[in-house]
Amino acid sequence: MDRRNRAAYHDFFRAVMVWAVANFGGRRGAAMKLGILKTDAVRPEWVGEFGEYPDMFIRLLGKVDPTMEFRVYDVEEGEYPADIDEVDAYLITGSKSSVYDDKPWIATLMDFVRELDRRRKKLVGICFGHQLVAHALGGKTEKSTKGWGVGLHTHRFSEVPAWHDNEAADFDILVSHQDQVVRNAANARVLASSEFCENAVCQVGDHILTFQGHPEFVPEYSREIMEFRRKLIGEPVYRAGMDSLAVAPQQERVARWILNFLREPGAAQKSA
Repeated sequence: MDRRNRAAYHDFFRAVMVWAVANFGGRRGAAMKLGILKTDAVRPEWVGEFGEYPDMFIRLLGKVDPTMEFRVYDVEEGEYPADIDEVDAYLITGSKSSVYDDKPWIATLMDFVRELDRRRKKLVGICFGHQLVAHALGGKTEKSTKGWGVGLHTHRFSEVPAWHDNEAADFDILVSHQDQVVRNAANARVLASSEFCENAVCQVGDHILTFQGHPEFVPEYSREIMEFRRKLIGEPVYRAGMDSLAVAPQQERVARWILNFLREPGAAQKSA
C-alpha cells in the first residue's frame, strides 16, 4: 500500500470509528456523564420559558443522546467537583461577564481549565467558555472593534475535523457577543470562521473544542436578548439580527458534532 492509499485508509478508518461511537456509544453499558460549568444566570423573567443555561444544553444534547447524564456545577458560586474524574467531560456555558473581568471566580475557572488541559480531559467551551479557554491557555480576548454580533450567523469550516459530518462546510448558529478571541490558545487550530468572527470554532489537541456561537439558544431566546439589549447593540445591528431569525439555526447538527468530539478517544482515555 503506497503512502497516499495508506493515508486515505487511515482517514476512512477514523471516520468509521467516529460514526460507530456516535451511533453505538463509546462505553458499553455506560452513559456519558457531562459536567456543565455554569457561568451565568438567565434573567428571572425568562427562566420559566427557557430555563437556566445548563437546562438549554441538557435539552439539546439529551435530545440527540437520551442516554447522557449531566452534573451542573455553579462555578460563579465556587462549586466544583470533588474529583475531576467524577464526570467524563466538561462544558463551559456562556456568560454576560467578560473573561478579562477582575472577578475571583473567573481566575479560579481559568486555573481549572489549565488543569483540565494538563490532564487532557475533554472540554467544550461555548461563547464565554470559548473565549476563556483561549485566555487561560496563552491567548487573548478583548472587546471587538466590529461591535456586537447578534442573531443568526453563518460560519464556514476551512478544515474538516474527524468529528464533522462531512456535509456542508457552512453552518448557521445563533450568536450574542461583543468580545472576541484575538489571539488563540497555544497550539489551537482554527477550524471555522466568518468575516465577522475569525476564530469561530477552535480545537486544542484532541481534548478541547470551542465554539463562539450558541448551539443551545433557540430563536425565541435570541429575540428576547436582542430586545433587551436593543439600545446597547444599536438599531442597525438589532434590525439585521431580528431579520436573521427567519432562518433556523442548525442546533442539532452542532450538538451531534459536540457529542462526536466527546466520544472520540482523547489522550486521557487512551492512557487509561
